[in-house]
Amino acid sequence: MTVTLLIIIVTSIISYLALQNPEMLQKLKHFPYQEKRSKEYYRMLSGGFVHGSLLHLIINMYILFMFGEQIERYFDTLYGQNIGRIVFVVMYLLNIIAASIPTYFKNRDNMQFASVGASGAVSGLLFIFIAIRPWYPLQFIFLPFIDIPAIVIGIGYLIYSSYASRQNRGRIDHMAHFYGAIFGVAFLWLTKPSMFSLFLDRLVNDFSKYYF
Repeated sequence: MTVTLLIIIVTSIISYLALQNPEMLQKLKHFPYQEKRSKEYYRMLSGGFVHGSLLHLIINMYILFMFGEQIERYFDTLYGQNIGRIVFVVMYLLNIIAASIPTYFKNRDNMQFASVGASGAVSGLLFIFIAIRPWYPLQFIFLPFIDIPAIVIGIGYLIYSSYASRQNRGRIDHMAHFYGAIFGVAFLWLTKPSMFSLFLDRLVNDFSKYYF
């Protein structure tokens, strides 16, 4: 069994149980106001294992499945067999926390703000994939029949997440999406600096590979 599949199973079980038990969801969700006052900093991690609805869970787990196993295999090559899996787990867990920290500082005095979901970590995985294959053709969910370069989707995603986080509209934690994406790439490049050079090389040379 892959680590990705194990994460999906664990997250799905915890999320389902929390959806059936509102008290459990309240105790696990990322709630900066409560974290500050009761020192419940575990919520920055546990919030990534609960979701607001089955649809929310399914979307995040689907994206995790699509990109996670590919990155997990790549990490085995990059960091070494088995060690790569450990690095993958560490990266995933740290990505949940890193995506939660900015919203903690922004909302620690806001009783109305709370968030749930693995979207921050999933964003990190998506952007690690982009850093590895910047011109790989992906199909955007709203344009399923059109191939769009991964890096174009990534840039648009960052721009939208940054804009939406400043609007403070809705219940989606767009700031976590933005910083989760940034952390994912930063983790890859800081632990393997050679991957930055490879990204630049593929950014310059791989466009024709996919589109000509």
